[in-house]
Amino acid sequence: MRTIGLTGGIGSGKSAVANILRDLGARVIDADAVAHEVYRPGTEGWREVVEAFGGEIVAPSGEIDRRKLADIVFGDTAQVERLNRIVHPRTRDLVSERLDTARKDGETAAVVEVPLLFEAGWDDMFDEVWVVAAPEETVIARVVEARAIDAGSVRSRMRAQMSNEDRLGRAGVAIDNSRTLDDLRVGVTEAWHRFVAGADPENSR
Repeated sequence: MRTIGLTGGIGSGKSAVANILRDLGARVIDADAVAHEVYRPGTEGWREVVEAFGGEIVAPSGEIDRRKLADIVFGDTAQVERLNRIVHPRTRDLVSERLDTARKDGETAAVVEVPLLFEAGWDDMFDEVWVVAAPEETVIARVVEARAIDAGSVRSRMRAQMSNEDRLGRAGVAIDNSRTLDDLRVGVTEAWHRFVAGADPENSR
């Protein structure tokens, strides 16, 4: 089984690309969704996060209030690194388990959507890393419309992330999402067929 690590900044269209790849036959794993398991009450990850950031982040249900946690760490590099040291290794282990399951299920390809792939040092996990990118103003317009937040907040979040230039400089495959969904589908499908062809020994003869 061959693997793709899929990443990109806020509003780049990672999920749209993941959905297209799913339609093309890939097993898709959402690392953010997997990370939620690290925060599950009673787990070691939950206990370490609460010890690190205080009981005030625990909701009445016992769940960690991710919004309160985000308010604590946003913009504070030391706090972000502290949280990442707890969450990233555990999430990586759970993602690896999902990939092992996909292999046992006989999948030929799997895609893992990881917003902070390079920051977490996960690029060594995959056969290829695909980076989704779009111009800044396009991203801002999309996020403002989709999430009902102001443009200034979107810009702040973008500035807090790795730049497109840095991501694209480390990409195995660059996916341009500057135009329509149909254009995106064409580009992703072409990249997918190249990826699948590269996995088939018959196509390398």
